[in-house]
Amino acid sequence: MKAYEVREPNGLDGLMLNADRRQPEPLHEQILVRVRAASLNYRDQGVIKGSYGYTKFPVIPMCDGAGEVVALGPGVTQFKVGDRIASTFFQTWTGGRIPPDASKNSLGGQLDGVLAEYIALSQNGAIRIPDHLSFEEAATLPCAALTAWNALIETGGIKSGETVAILGTGGVSCFGIAFAKMHGACVFLTSSSDAKLERGKGLGADSLINYKSLPDWDKEVLRRTDGVGVDHVVEVGGANTLEKSMNAVRPGGSIYVIGSLAGAGTINPRIINRKELHLHGVHVGSREMFNAMNRAVSLARLRPPIDRIFSFAEAKQAYVHHATGGHFGKIVIAVQ
Repeated sequence: MKAYEVREPNGLDGLMLNADRRQPEPLHEQILVRVRAASLNYRDQGVIKGSYGYTKFPVIPMCDGAGEVVALGPGVTQFKVGDRIASTFFQTWTGGRIPPDASKNSLGGQLDGVLAEYIALSQNGAIRIPDHLSFEEAATLPCAALTAWNALIETGGIKSGETVAILGTGGVSCFGIAFAKMHGACVFLTSSSDAKLERGKGLGADSLINYKSLPDWDKEVLRRTDGVGVDHVVEVGGANTLEKSMNAVRPGGSIYVIGSLAGAGTINPRIINRKELHLHGVHVGSREMFNAMNRAVSLARLRPPIDRIFSFAEAKQAYVHHATGGHFGKIVIAVQ
């Protein structure tokens, strides 16, 4: 089969196509999946650069894939041949608290990922996808969508009438808009691009803030909420934006720390104490959460926003496009 491999962590030069890799065979309680689509996350950029951690090389990259089951290993009871499935980010986190070894069992890191024509998955590391979604749309769900769902719904318990600030317009942020609106919340969206803000408005964002023209976007959030602040912040920037998020959230509010796109920085802990803030680290989610999210996605007939679909042969171009940060929503590689 054909598969991409990160042989050495030196960026795109280390990402190589192996046109003659041995096709895996499903072992006990494993399913063999014909991959039809995979989607990129910022984590995947860290893997090819060697900055992500929890990675063994060589490795087939990427964790988010969708396809159909083509063979069953002994002992499989949850799937049949022909089922349309998506991979789960963690192959062993089925429910409850995140296990201590979760990161050692994540696809595209310690385990081979999905940027291949065929993959073997544990039956507990796959999940049926909503009927109304294409493979390309379903491939966007395992990491970005579930992260947003875990933050706002599973952890945050967001309620109708509450307010949410969402930073940026990448995959997690776009799903955050959708899930917040699904639950009746008011969304404040930040971006450096007016065009992206308008697209975010099309997803349901209520209040738009361009942080390029308004660098003190936290003060603008306070102004628009009569000095109170928002109930929730989906924080994908990291330490360099976290203090602004802490300023923009109301006393007793919640911040979901998801990424570090804005880089490292310093944090003043006094504001956490003074405002009694709740900071939650969110690391994707469990298979049980994925099931709950898929039920909501099916009921709402939600269609994930896709920026662009690349062919399998264009995988490197997909990485380049993703690295520019100019995309809105998800970037998908069709594995046909």
